[in-house]
Amino acid sequence: MTPEPGNWRIGFFLALVTATAWGMLPIALKAMLNYMDPFTITWFRFLAAALITGGVLSLTGGLPKLHRLGARTLGVLLVAAAGLIGNYLLYLLGLSFASPGATQILIQLAPLFLLLGGVLIFRESFSPLQWIGFAALVCGLTLFFHDRLAVLADLDSDLSRGVILIVLASLVWAAYAIAQKLLHGHMTSQGVLLVIYVAASISLFPAAVPESVFELSPWALALLAFCSVNTLVAYGCFAEAMRHWQASRVSAVLAVTPLLTVGFGWLLATLPTGYVNPDKVDALSLAGAVIVVSGSAICALGGGRRRALS
Repeated sequence: MTPEPGNWRIGFFLALVTATAWGMLPIALKAMLNYMDPFTITWFRFLAAALITGGVLSLTGGLPKLHRLGARTLGVLLVAAAGLIGNYLLYLLGLSFASPGATQILIQLAPLFLLLGGVLIFRESFSPLQWIGFAALVCGLTLFFHDRLAVLADLDSDLSRGVILIVLASLVWAAYAIAQKLLHGHMTSQGVLLVIYVAASISLFPAAVPESVFELSPWALALLAFCSVNTLVAYGCFAEAMRHWQASRVSAVLAVTPLLTVGFGWLLATLPTGYVNPDKVDALSLAGAVIVVSGSAICALGGGRRRALS
């Protein structure tokens, strides 16, 4: 029996699973970039997600019925697809220039953009406490990059390119998340994701090099499989968490993702594989990461019961 919407325990658990999956993902993707280009990696991830999700929904009778949707709903669906596809590509391109920990710290701007989108679209207010959280997030970002500010000022540096790409990835992710929320009354979460997966598989195919998979080592194949399964787990859980719980609460849980990435990086670096290089962060950078997480959580929760995204 499917649980009724509004079960916060289910929402919390699903949000935590999403945070864990997203915490591990950039480490695997960074390693995968040694074997494949970003477009091919992203295409394989979406293709695997489309095949598995499509198979499950066809067996359960849950395939989306697009012919029943109105023009406005189809437009929102298009925004959701463009947002998630853009997020995947921009994030991976940014990851090619920056470290996993840095990208996960920067991607904390995504929940903030989601909140600002709530202000514009759902007529929410931005409380004084949320402004405090926003200020903490900015201060935390500055502290995290304290030893690389000069590099960031050089727009031709790899780090600056990575930062710009991740900020753009955050923006388009927020567009996807808002569109996903708007579609809940018209389509199931998994139905929306299936449409996005199929659209991405088709649109990215011309830029992908599928035959490169035959040149991968067993280790690289395992990485690609993990990244593909991660796509299903993370976004499947995220979509359902948004259905069961307030977006502000989901965002607060997801705020811990960068700390999980740094922690997973350190843990995996202890293994004798040599494939994982942990983020090199000093005490000030680590303190900045904690402040970013705290600021993001305050932004998400600062609106209290007035939030309309429920």
